[in-house]
Amino acid sequence: MREISIAHSPDSDDAFMFYALANNIFDTGDLTFSHTLKDIETLNKEAMVGTYDVSAISIHAYPQLADKYILMPTGSSMGDKYGPMIVSEKDLSEEDLNALTIAVPGELTTALLSMRIYNPKLKYEFVPFDQIIPQIKAGKYDAGLIIHEGQLTYAEEGLNKIIDMGEWWFKETGLPLPLGGNVIRRDLGDKLMHTVSDFIKRSIQYSIDHREQALEYALKFAGDMDPKLADKFVGMYVNHWTLDYGEVGRKAIRTLLDRGVKEGIIKNKVEVEFLD
Repeated sequence: MREISIAHSPDSDDAFMFYALANNIFDTGDLTFSHTLKDIETLNKEAMVGTYDVSAISIHAYPQLADKYILMPTGSSMGDKYGPMIVSEKDLSEEDLNALTIAVPGELTTALLSMRIYNPKLKYEFVPFDQIIPQIKAGKYDAGLIIHEGQLTYAEEGLNKIIDMGEWWFKETGLPLPLGGNVIRRDLGDKLMHTVSDFIKRSIQYSIDHREQALEYALKFAGDMDPKLADKFVGMYVNHWTLDYGEVGRKAIRTLLDRGVKEGIIKNKVEVEFLD
């Protein structure tokens, strides 16, 4: 038996995606799959040294690990006119943000990349993603850039949306905002890479086809989130984009990274490669 190590975020959308593989729903032949759950910024950094065979990453991080990994056609998280957003307890305008220090998630998150493209002059400090809303409410920051389920729960916390980066990006480019993807180690070889990719796509399709049972499993990773909101969140980030980027999704990734290079945020321009 050959073990394939998979690492992804401990969030309901990723849990939904990997439901079938994590629970041995279908036969994977002589392959077994181990699952490691860590926050996305940790996964970005571990992918730079090739820790796992397959890993979820932020698209922002891809240029720094493209020597070891190739993007899989499946497993994407695309913000289709929605995405990370800047929120505040105060009723602020976009112009007001220029005078603030914004709490943001990890350095390599696509959320931060999109915010820096949107307004390169914004000042920010890094805060663990799950502490951004609590620190805003505690008064440490006037605004924060939120990701994951916080995009659906911020209003319940008494926060106001100032700008949604996915909405802004669509108005700017006409494209979805490519937030995250799955990568696979190049040194596995072409045959094994394709076999693993096919199994992951099959797992995603299984969850989409058996939504109720996959969602029941995914709710274990949604914290105290209302099941209806968790269902909505999963639907936002596990859908047709997740099965395959398609030409539009591929264009979105190249456009985002090119803009990052143009703005001087990404230093090493690379050719974006997909396992096809």
